[in-house]
Formats: sequence, C-alpha cells, structure tokens
Amino acid sequence: MRVIGLRRVMVGLGLIVGCVALSGCAIGMIIGGMAESAHRAGSHMVYAEYEGLKGKSFAVVVAVDRVIEGESPGLSARLTGRINTLIASAHAKMEDGATAAPRVDRLLQVLYNNPSWVAMSRGEVAEMLGVDRLIVVDVAAYRLHDPCNSYIWSGVAAGTVSVYESDGPLPDDAAFEKAISVSYPDGTGYMVTDLPFDVVNTELSNRFANRVAWLFFDHEEPNEMKY
Repeated sequence: MRVIGLRRVMVGLGLIVGCVALSGCAIGMIIGGMAESAHRAGSHMVYAEYEGLKGKSFAVVVAVDRVIEGESPGLSARLTGRINTLIASAHAKMEDGATAAPRVDRLLQVLYNNPSWVAMSRGEVAEMLGVDRLIVVDVAAYRLHDPCNSYIWSGVAAGTVSVYESDGPLPDDAAFEKAISVSYPDGTGYMVTDLPFDVVNTELSNRFANRVAWLFFDHEEPNEMKY
C-alpha cells in the first residue's frame, strides 16, 4: 500500500512540474508575441543620407522620358511639386537655413519655359534657378502594369537621385547619388477591378516621391515599412 501511495505522489509531482513547465512556455510565448506585436506597430528613426542642404538654397527638378510622360501625363510636375514641398516643409521645421528657391509654382514655370534644361549642364541649370544645391531626379521607369498584362496591377517606379553643388569646385559632377525603386500594390494578383486607377497611380508616385525626399532629412519610418 505504501509503495502504491508513493507512486501516486510521484505521478502527481510529475504532473505539477509538467504544468509549471508548460505554463512557463505559455508565458514566454505570450510575452514574445506581445514584444513582436509592439515591434511591428512601432517605428524607428532614419537619418538623412545627404546633409548638405543646411544653410543652402535648393531646388528639385525631375527628368522624365517622353515615352513615360506620354503614358503618365503630368508625372514630372506631380513629382516635382511633392518632393520640393516635402523637403522644404521638413527643413522649415528644423530651422537650419535650408530654403527652397524658387517656389514650386515658379520653378515649374521656369522649367516649362525652358524645356531644353534637360540638355544643359547641371551647373547651368543651378545657375538658371539661382540655387546652391540642385537635386535632379531621373525617372528611368514608371509603369502600373506588367508589359504583357494590362489587367493586373503591378506598379513599379525607379530612378536615380543626384545632387549637384553649384558653389563647389565641380558643379557639373554629382556630389551625391542614390538609386530609388518602389512598387505598388503590396502583393500580387490585384486586378484592375479591385483597385481604381487613381489609387494605384497616386500611391505609386507618392511612394517614389517620399523615398526621394526622405534622403534629405531625418524622419521616422514604421518598423514594418511596406516600401
């Protein structure tokens, strides 16, 4: 009888230890899940990759191939306006002396009246606009569909960002250069009936503009950034 009782006690202790161990694992899983959830919902600081705008005047100009502009009318003006505005607004809050000149409306007018600016040297363009820093965005690709399937959204925007310092020794040579590429929608298989054209076109161009502008000021990005 004593042996049987001892066995029961041992089995009971084993069950208790097992439950405690399982509870510990469950608690660990819960804590880990909460930490992961907090990380996904959180954000982090991303620092400017080019810091040469401090105390300088600047302008962003966007060069878009005629074929791309023909397929996406108004793209160059839309990108020019958004990128200039984003950078100018950020530096206005920083009060570091960086100023957008000329204003976007004036900038677009000057570029429109001088369509040959794309063939001018970068130093000449900076002089024409009267700025210390010329930011040139060359859009190499901009499409909303795969070339062979116009029924499925598959947006891609790509290009190169270059900065020219007109007050430096080499005003025609890029002092900074960065390739940018974004896509939209997130995921595959979205039909043209699932998302309106304006939504896809606007989001794709905004993502590209954001990525360009963010090169020039510190900002926060979600930990799980989609682009």
